[in-house]
Amino acid sequence: MLQQIRTLIIKELTLEWRQKYALNGILLYVVSAVFITYLSVGAKQGNIAVPTWNALYWIIILFSAVNAVAKSFVQEHQGRQLYYYMIASPEAIIISKIIYNTLLTLVLALLGYLVFSIILGNPVADQGMFLLNLVLGAVGFSACLTMVSGIASKASNNATLMAILSFPVIIPILLMAIRVSKNAIDGLDWSVSVDKLLTLLAINAIVAVTAYILFPYLWRS
Repeated sequence: MLQQIRTLIIKELTLEWRQKYALNGILLYVVSAVFITYLSVGAKQGNIAVPTWNALYWIIILFSAVNAVAKSFVQEHQGRQLYYYMIASPEAIIISKIIYNTLLTLVLALLGYLVFSIILGNPVADQGMFLLNLVLGAVGFSACLTMVSGIASKASNNATLMAILSFPVIIPILLMAIRVSKNAIDGLDWSVSVDKLLTLLAINAIVAVTAYILFPYLWRS
């Protein structure tokens, strides 16, 4: 199965490299959203509050992740899915999708952090905690959205279904990530955020394990 996962991840990277318009469009979305924020919320005058900076950052990353991950299964036509069904196990397919989408979301999150730091300033006091929280948030977003994308691809109105199904799972991940990043911005001791980081890690594990267990039944349909 490891060989299948590796091959499928390479396939995803190759397709993304050939179709660059998808990645370029998402990167443009991140940069333009940050720049519009800079012009519209008073950041140009240097009076943006730290909680506003934190909330805007995670909102932009969330919508960027939705745009990036939503195409995981929706873009796969029926013939290609049948081909995957014959050559790979469903567990390998869902794991490869989650890993690839995690890498893509993490790239977007780091790019957003870099653009935010350049344009809006960087108020983060504890960089290590913030980056660790960023990784956990990227894993949570990608695992949740990948699983929901697989479910929504089986329905006709998949965009609406994806939004409805992902909302209850995304909100706890988003709120926990915002709280941890606020502690990192304030420079609080790690002991204050350990329970929140463990909770975020537990949510990620539950979502990933659920996707691993349930996806084979969805795939057979």
